Amino acid sequence: MRLTRLTVRSFRNLADGTLEIPEPGLVLLGPNGQGKTSFLEAAAYPVLFRSFRTSQDGELVRFGENGFHVAVDFRRAGNVHSLGATFRTGRRKKELTADGAAVDRIVDVAGQWAAVVFTPEDVRLAAGPAAGRRLHLDRTLALSDHGYLAALGRYRLALAQRNAALRQGRADLAAAFDAPLARAGADITGARLAWVERVGGEFGTMLHALGEPATGALRYHGSPDLASAEAWPERLARAAPRDLARGATTVGPHRDDLELRLDGRPLRDYGSTGQHRSVAIALKLLELETIERAIGTRPALLLDDVFAELDEGRQARLAERIFGGATPPQVLITSPRRDELPAGLSLPHWQMGGGRVRI
Repeated sequence: MRLTRLTVRSFRNLADGTLEIPEPGLVLLGPNGQGKTSFLEAAAYPVLFRSFRTSQDGELVRFGENGFHVAVDFRRAGNVHSLGATFRTGRRKKELTADGAAVDRIVDVAGQWAAVVFTPEDVRLAAGPAAGRRLHLDRTLALSDHGYLAALGRYRLALAQRNAALRQGRADLAAAFDAPLARAGADITGARLAWVERVGGEFGTMLHALGEPATGALRYHGSPDLASAEAWPERLARAAPRDLARGATTVGPHRDDLELRLDGRPLRDYGSTGQHRSVAIALKLLELETIERAIGTRPALLLDDVFAELDEGRQARLAERIFGGATPPQVLITSPRRDELPAGLSLPHWQMGGGRVRI
């Protein structure tokens, strides 16, 4: 998977234009606030047609403009493809294209261009609230399985409708959404459990490769019985009084979590800052490898000022993990300065200032 061209118009503070992207990737250097993260954000936007920084498309529009356009050309399995998105303020639906043809549904093109993003804020995967880990799980599985993405859409719709009925005090109306919630929720829970079972051992191995001596463990914290739709009616019935009182559904995978442990102890309570970073990196690398196994090609890797957050030893180990294989991924890296990057990084170095790239 290789990004070959990026086109932007009225996107954040980026200058309008088209850039040809080098085959192995690039390093984007420049002070903070000059548009480096926005560059990665634009490159990643057509993966799921949403930003990794905000859920509001309106926030991506350059000040004073009434919309934005982002397009990528990329090579996958020897073939060149294109994806584009145009958002206009005031319209309910953005316009999508794939290889020049209009597309009605995001689910039909999501993940055709595959990239994994890692930012310093992703350390919250290890130390932050459960919502971030659920989002990580959903992204990983949605990009590796379109069936999961479809189930996630159905689940979120049924959950929103059920919660709206509960807020109105309409238990009878809420019950009408129990069946679609159960079917989609069972698919989601089953897929998450299967993924954790499959990669649990890899998680510990990856941590050791990144220089973490403690033994890592990854478990799913939730209700395994909800992987069967038949278990849902009884669970929803038991929770009905509580759901009605709270005006929200309290049963389902939207409340689950990934349990992270080092040497048997909860990471959030006992892990150091360095361990949090190592665990977050391991989770992102698992995302990369999960998607690669599913689609048969390596996604691009977008690293936003990540090496600056690591000590020299962790920098070297991460660089070896990324570039040491026979077919390293295309890597786009941002950094304020060259001296915050691993030694020997042989990617083209570009400069960025005021939203403009200088090659």
